[in-house]
Amino acid sequence: MFKNQKLNIIIYIFAFIFSIIYLGWRILFTIPWQDSRFAYLSGLILWLCELTSFFTGFVLIANKSRSFKLNKGEIIESNLPHVDIFIATHNEDYEIVYKTLNGCVNIYYPDMSKVHIFIADDTNRPEIKKLADEFSVGYFGLENNKHAKSGNLNNALSQTNSPLVATFDADMIPYKEFLMETVPYFLADRKDEKPIGLIQTPQSFYNPDIFQFHFFSEQKLPNEQDFFSNSVNVLNNTRGAAVYTGSNALIRRKAIEEAGGFPTETITEDFELGVRMNIAGYMNYSTTKPMASGLTPTDLRSVIKQRIRWGRGVIKSSYNTNIFFNPKLSFGQKMIYINGYFYWSSFFRRLVYIIAPILYTVFQIRIVKANVWLLIIFWLPSYLMTKLAMRDVTDSYRTQTWGEIVETVFAPYLVIPMFLESIGISEKAFKVTSKTVYDRKFDYLFAFPYFLLWVLSVYGLITFNYGKYGSELFYGSVISFWLIHHIINLTFALFATLGRPIFRKEERFLVEEKAIVKVGYLKKEVTIVDVSESGLSFISREPIYVKEECELVLKIDQQNVIIRGKVIRMVSKDSEWLYGIKITQLDDIHKNKYYYFIYNRSNDYLTKVRDNWVTIWDDLSNNLTQRFNLIKNKNKKTDTHSHIT
Repeated sequence: MFKNQKLNIIIYIFAFIFSIIYLGWRILFTIPWQDSRFAYLSGLILWLCELTSFFTGFVLIANKSRSFKLNKGEIIESNLPHVDIFIATHNEDYEIVYKTLNGCVNIYYPDMSKVHIFIADDTNRPEIKKLADEFSVGYFGLENNKHAKSGNLNNALSQTNSPLVATFDADMIPYKEFLMETVPYFLADRKDEKPIGLIQTPQSFYNPDIFQFHFFSEQKLPNEQDFFSNSVNVLNNTRGAAVYTGSNALIRRKAIEEAGGFPTETITEDFELGVRMNIAGYMNYSTTKPMASGLTPTDLRSVIKQRIRWGRGVIKSSYNTNIFFNPKLSFGQKMIYINGYFYWSSFFRRLVYIIAPILYTVFQIRIVKANVWLLIIFWLPSYLMTKLAMRDVTDSYRTQTWGEIVETVFAPYLVIPMFLESIGISEKAFKVTSKTVYDRKFDYLFAFPYFLLWVLSVYGLITFNYGKYGSELFYGSVISFWLIHHIINLTFALFATLGRPIFRKEERFLVEEKAIVKVGYLKKEVTIVDVSESGLSFISREPIYVKEECELVLKIDQQNVIIRGKVIRMVSKDSEWLYGIKITQLDDIHKNKYYYFIYNRSNDYLTKVRDNWVTIWDDLSNNLTQRFNLIKNKNKKTDTHSHIT
């Protein structure tokens, strides 16, 4: 936020003081004890939600205020440790596993004889065994596995012995430098510090998530999970309690063993293993540089199922490890894990915040007893200072409003599963999140709770302000503010259910790489500017006349990769010619190298940081415009088709 760290600290302090004053005033003077039991119980629930929100926010702020530097050691031939790389697969598509394995075999290490790659397949599929043989890597098949991913990885651990273990989900493709980025942390001289248990690199994705895609925000909004991976989890480094997220991580085998192996009494074995390694005396850290990227779910159903599984697992693991009172966890580590536990109550809190002004304006149930002047005195300073403080934590990846929109989308569907898990009613079955593109028309069914709350909020806003003028509008301004705020959030939630047409089956990656194009006897040097699995585009400074097919020679790691394709489009601009190529022939050896070339990078078509100049009103306007254009274009096509018919 501000470059002056001392000024930031002052803002943190004022935010804390004003919030304590506000929460004290709220519990002492604003609960409507004299009203109905429903009213004052609702008032107490609202206050508890605010208290929990205060706690979760200030845990992040407290971590942000601490300085921390994670040191690297130096890789030399004499100290190179052996590394086992596990690709855990359950029932993912062959092509998904292939791309991840292809990335693993192209990882660089000074002594590749010390890198041992294994597919851990808990469905024992012949085609995956054949894939492992084709790449000359190890294969651990498993039948009748009763412990899901934990049983799969524990089986792999029992048959290997390298001191360091890297884990990758089947859809997470590592970059070439993964080991060179992560291994040196284990080689650093830590003197009297506790040993490192794991190094977690960010969860990164090469396709847009549902928020980027459904909100037309690929160039404006980072992936929703970037905030956790690149901000929250990095702040957890100050306590040595970075959360293990199951993939893209390098782990000390001894730490896994002393923690009791991958836990089997939870569906989030990754989170619980990280906690248990802290309990065993190891420190866990997260980095900011992506070292792998994968697929994120592309439809609302799959994302909701994914978050239900994560939430249930974290709550269950929190009880399994006794994060609240475990004497082997430091106070700071407890605060981080308790904060993670309370995060899953944020969806209940979001519903409470939405419903509170509806109760007053639609049903005339007062749950906060205060006038506008008292709110200006007690609430406004706390709200503004906390918002400023949180901007310093979230600024690069999201605003508080965007965080609230995400909570609003998930809230109706996560509240009941999180409550059931909290009282000990667990879902034990492990379900792999599907990354398949569904027909999003089904997502329309998810719109009902958002639409109902939207209608009630709009109705409450209109009826509450109808017939009021001047000072009367001012006295109700705080309630109107929150109603408008929630209407905007609910509008975006409705957009998430409406979806957006998908015109491409594969993701394109921006590149800038020299290549030679051959057309008959003609050879020209060109620059490849984007690539995908089935095609690419290149720029030539001179026009190239192509009647049928052309051949491109792309040099990757000093090896020529031959790609044959046909031109499907050509555009002339600024004395350059842009050609679009559809790949028609790519043999297996060249395919391996070409896929490595595609996926050994982040997808620069997707933004990495939030555009600070784009406000929520800009996003709302953009969404409405884009959706209007989609409807208009659809109607044009329909009219044209009818005319032709």
